[in-house]
Amino acid sequence: METASSQPEPAPTQTVAAPPAVRVRLDISYDGTDFIGWARQPGLRTVQGILEESLSKVFREPIQLTVAGRTDAGVHAEGQVAHFDTTAEFDGDKLVHRMARFLPKDVRIKAARVAPPEFDARFSAIRRHYVYRLTTAPYGAEPLSARSVVPCRPGVDLEAMRTASRSLLGLHDFAAFCRRREGATTVRELQRFDWEREGDSLIASVSADAFCWSMVRSLVGAVLAVGEGRRTAEWIAGLLAETERSSAVTVAPAHGLSLVAVDYPADADLAARNAETREMRVVPDRGCCGGD
Repeated sequence: METASSQPEPAPTQTVAAPPAVRVRLDISYDGTDFIGWARQPGLRTVQGILEESLSKVFREPIQLTVAGRTDAGVHAEGQVAHFDTTAEFDGDKLVHRMARFLPKDVRIKAARVAPPEFDARFSAIRRHYVYRLTTAPYGAEPLSARSVVPCRPGVDLEAMRTASRSLLGLHDFAAFCRRREGATTVRELQRFDWEREGDSLIASVSADAFCWSMVRSLVGAVLAVGEGRRTAEWIAGLLAETERSSAVTVAPAHGLSLVAVDYPADADLAARNAETREMRVVPDRGCCGGD
């Protein structure tokens, strides 16, 4: 008979380590016409909702996306960026091809690749680039581009619009141009705002470190009022002194706007950029309204 002391020792329990998570960057385009914006909303068709539902089925785990810019209803994207983390097997090329079959025709994942753990589609961004497309054709937008081009009055004064746009460049409080969100700052650095005309096409290019809610469409609407002779460049510059949204600013229609690109720093600078972005933007010698 064996004594208790002679019983064999139980085999040690072996812990199987979970596979490390991989951060994935997605480059995305979509026609925003039939979406209620980017952000997920229960029971509504949104870009985030469609993508997360499809990706979760492919990866067989819940996928949550962080995006560079949450576009509003009707706004398009040609260069949207998002990221997510996954512990599943990942192959970027295979994912792009598979999602082309999975997704509806008005949204596409154009590229997918592993990103550094510090990469954050929102906070790592150093600038975002939008274009706004108009036409001065007397018959309006061409049928094939009617979902992304807005008709405007023929004969607008392009030089007056360029002068007005230049007066807005720099670090300012754009409260007059923004729909306020509780606890969010309206201070932004507008780095580019210019106009090009080719035939009947009129295109605004707008770039900034970030944009607040409805800012780009408000900028376009205000400057277009100058081009049509309804407002002056001095009126535009005076809006920068406002501390609340101005009722005098007309918001341009959503469907003319498209997010075309997002810029990021080198991988070694991602963590520093994340920290910088989280800091409150403050105009020199002027208070601000809170964090972003």
